[in-house]
Amino acid sequence: MENFTISPYTPQHRNQWNEFVTRARNATFLFNRDFMEYHADRFQDASLMVFDNQKLVALLPANRFGNTVFSHQGLTYGGLVYTETIKLAEVISILKKILEYLKLQQIEKLQIKMLPPIYPSKPSGELDYALFLADAKLTRRDSLSVIDLSRPYKFSKDRRKCVKRGESAGLRIDEDNNFALFWNEILIPNMKQKHGVSPVHSVAEIEKLHAIFPENIRQFNVYHENRIVAGTTVFVTDNVAHPQYISGQADKNELGSIDFLYHHLISNVF
Repeated sequence: MENFTISPYTPQHRNQWNEFVTRARNATFLFNRDFMEYHADRFQDASLMVFDNQKLVALLPANRFGNTVFSHQGLTYGGLVYTETIKLAEVISILKKILEYLKLQQIEKLQIKMLPPIYPSKPSGELDYALFLADAKLTRRDSLSVIDLSRPYKFSKDRRKCVKRGESAGLRIDEDNNFALFWNEILIPNMKQKHGVSPVHSVAEIEKLHAIFPENIRQFNVYHENRIVAGTTVFVTDNVAHPQYISGQADKNELGSIDFLYHHLISNVF
């Protein structure tokens, strides 16, 4: 019989937390404390650790705002992180224990943005079912545009034209990790002009995160006559290469730079 207990995360748990993330079935580097805490000043951490007696069996990356706990407002996705061998009944029991714990802490709501199913190394839908049993309310649903690179993939006629245009223009793609050039010349101006916002990560933050996770955060820049015209920052996990940021200059269609870049990433890099 499981004897699950819930404990709040503290800095003393850092190594134990990070080690668990490396072997969890449904974790990515975003759940590593070094990534979670790059913006620690913006969020009140409310992460939880679940133990079965003395054995750590699950994590909940989370922050608190008012009477609501989110998993996690500073991350692209969240939810329960658990072991390779966990069973459905255990996940149900763990969620129940977490809800009971949060109620005692005067928390009124738990809001989870689920981990997309393309990320885990094996099917990991236990939390979905546990939330259904808990009568959770669906408040939002997002869609993903995904290419399965284990299967043949054919570019559309229009995309192939743009790739050819980029080749004719002599475009060059470098993985030079020049984040500042991409941020200052392309990304920030485009986001301000089109959406009136700034990137979630500052240049200093993305450079710091890249220094910690050099294999997981990669920068590809596109140059035309030695002038940057496009770029992308890719977050790489075990199963997914996700362009976290991708942007090109206003004349990108004339040069075909974005399609040229995607063709390179799909055909040559990943």
